[in-house]
Amino acid sequence: MKALRDPDRLLSEGLAAIRGQFKVPAGFPPAVDAAAQAAAKRAPSEHKDRTAEAFVTLDPAPSTDLDQAFTIEASGNDLLLHYAIADVAWFVGDDDPIDTEAWGRGETLYLPDGKAGLYPRVLSEGAASLLPDGPRPAVVFNTRVAPDGSVKLEGAERAIIKSRAKLAYETATEAQLPAGFADLSQRITTAEAARGAARVDPPEQELEADGGRFKLVLRPQSMSEQRNAALSLATNLAVADALYAAKTGLFRVMAGPDERAIARLRHIAGALRLDWADALSLKAFEQTLDPHQPDAAAFMLAIRRAGNGASYVPYQEGVKPWHAAMAATYCHMTAPLRRLADRYVVRAALAVANAQPVPDEVTAAFARLGPVMGKADARANQIDRAVIDLAEAATLSGREGESFSAVITDVDEIGARMQLCDLPVVARVTAHSVTPGDKLTVRLVAADPVKRQISFERIA
Repeated sequence: MKALRDPDRLLSEGLAAIRGQFKVPAGFPPAVDAAAQAAAKRAPSEHKDRTAEAFVTLDPAPSTDLDQAFTIEASGNDLLLHYAIADVAWFVGDDDPIDTEAWGRGETLYLPDGKAGLYPRVLSEGAASLLPDGPRPAVVFNTRVAPDGSVKLEGAERAIIKSRAKLAYETATEAQLPAGFADLSQRITTAEAARGAARVDPPEQELEADGGRFKLVLRPQSMSEQRNAALSLATNLAVADALYAAKTGLFRVMAGPDERAIARLRHIAGALRLDWADALSLKAFEQTLDPHQPDAAAFMLAIRRAGNGASYVPYQEGVKPWHAAMAATYCHMTAPLRRLADRYVVRAALAVANAQPVPDEVTAAFARLGPVMGKADARANQIDRAVIDLAEAATLSGREGESFSAVITDVDEIGARMQLCDLPVVARVTAHSVTPGDKLTVRLVAADPVKRQISFERIA
C-alpha cells in the first residue's frame, strides 16, 4: 500500500497510530544530521569521469531518492548495460554516526503518507541521489546481456556521472529512453521463462476516497516499470554470479510456496472466480494472469503473500544460494539508498570486479547482516500488513449489516480465514465445521479503520 488519496485526511489518525505502534522514526538524531551535512560536502576523488555518457533515471514521478541511472550500448549481437548505482559508501564510513544509525534502521520504511529514510535527506535526496541537477558519484556496473538473456559482469568502477533526464514511469516515452531499452528487457524476460522463474509483479494497492467512503484500487505496473525492473534484475544476477564465483557475498534466498500455501491459493482463485485447471501448476497459471483484471490482480497479490519469505545469507562453502522465484542465484545491490545490505554488496562487487580483496569490514558485515535485514524486513512487512488492514477497514466502513459471498481459504488452530468474492479482502470469520473451499455468506458486523479491525458473522 504505497499510495493513499485522502485529501480530507480521514485516515490520518489510523496512520499516526501505525507510526506510533511500530516506532517509525520521524527524523534523525542531531549528531547523525550533522555528520550527514558534513559528508554531503565530500568531493569525489577516486572516480573516473563518465559525464559524457547519456545516463538517465527512471522512477515514480515523485521520487527523489534515485539509486540507479543507466545507459545501453550495442556490442555485436550483445547489449552492454551500464548501470550506475549511487555511491553511498563514498559518503558513509564504517562505524561513523550515519552508519551506526543505518544499522539500527536496516531499510527505508514506506507508508502512504510518507517515508522514514535509511539515511538523512541531505544524502538520500541530495548529494548521493543520482538527480539530474549536477554530477554525482556512482559505482558503474557493466553487464553484458547476450541475445538469449544470459548475463555476465564485465567490470565495475567508481565514476562521476551526470544524468541527462529524470524520467517517470507514468510519462516516459520510447524516444526519451536509451536505444536497446525494450530489447534488453525482452532478453531478460526470455531468460526468465527459460529458467522457469516465477517472479510475480503484482499491482500496487491504492486507497482513494469515493463519495464519503473509500475504495481499494489496484494499479498494474506500467510497461516502462516492468522493463526497468529487468535492468536491475540483470545487474543483480550478474553480480551474484561474480560474487559466488569469488566465494564471497550476501545473497537473497527464498523457497517457493509449500503444498499448504498452494492449496490455499487454489481456494482463493475459486473465490475470485478464476479458472485454475487442476493439471496446471502455479507457475504456469501465473503466466495466464492479466494484472489489468481486478480478480487476477487480487490473486497476484495473494501469490506474493503466499511465499515462505525471502532472507539474506552470506556465502557458505559448498552451499548454492537459491531464490525460487528467480530460479537463480540472486542478490540485492541496486538500492543502497534504501537498503543497508546493498551498500556492502556494492563494495564487495567493486572489489571482485577489479581483482582486489574484499575489505575485511565488508566480509564481517556479511556475517551480521542476515539477522539485521531480517528484522528490518519483518518490521516493514508488519507495517505493510497494518496499512492493508487499515485500508480494508476503511473500504468496508459504513457497510455494516451488508452481506458478502466468501470462500474459506484456510483453517487453523484459531479459526477460519476467508476471501471475499467481490472485494480483495481477506478476513477471519467464526465458522464451525468448515473446510477450505467451502462457500458461505457472511454479514459485516463492524469495520473500524482506527483500530484496523473488521469482523464478520456467518449467516449461511
